[in-house]
Amino acid sequence: MAFRQIQETYPLVLASKSPRRKALLSQIALPFRAVPSGIKEEISNRPEETAVRLAEKKAMSVLQAKKGHWTLGADTLVVVDGEVLGKPESATQATDMLRRLSGTEHRVVTGFCLINPDGKVAHREAVVTQVRFKELSDREIKAYVSTGEPFGKAGSYAIQGIGAFMVESIRGSYTNVVGLPLCALVKALLRSGALSSFPL
Repeated sequence: MAFRQIQETYPLVLASKSPRRKALLSQIALPFRAVPSGIKEEISNRPEETAVRLAEKKAMSVLQAKKGHWTLGADTLVVVDGEVLGKPESATQATDMLRRLSGTEHRVVTGFCLINPDGKVAHREAVVTQVRFKELSDREIKAYVSTGEPFGKAGSYAIQGIGAFMVESIRGSYTNVVGLPLCALVKALLRSGALSSFPL
């Protein structure tokens, strides 16, 4: 069955309040409307599976409010030595996370799920990017935490912000680390029929 395709008058629904995801979709000029999902994020030792499951729950949770639209959910996790690092709730937690990441390589996993206008899953995928941090001094960590940027960010950093100074190298999708793997997403939108071509 062919569904109506995403366009200015029929935007994608993004099940998120994340300013980073909104900025990424705006960057590629994909018409969308953001609707916060309100789904509580979980920590698990199966990051890929967890990220995709949470992405699907987020998308499904806003489906009733925006029924009949293509809906996208996404969830990003930071994993170091097999442990998932969530979002810090205090300066102490942020400091501890950054010390864990200092001088090491970690994985950033973003799961995303696309729901078609009938409310069925059209695509589910987890994208992984390897990120290496430089060795951080206590002074650098303290100064970065004091900027306030680590709060609300998985792993306590923002690669697109001040936190870029800590990132020595990445292997994989940069936008995945920001919060949404744009190349993989556009491929999924084209394969599922949400778009017939891109850019619009």
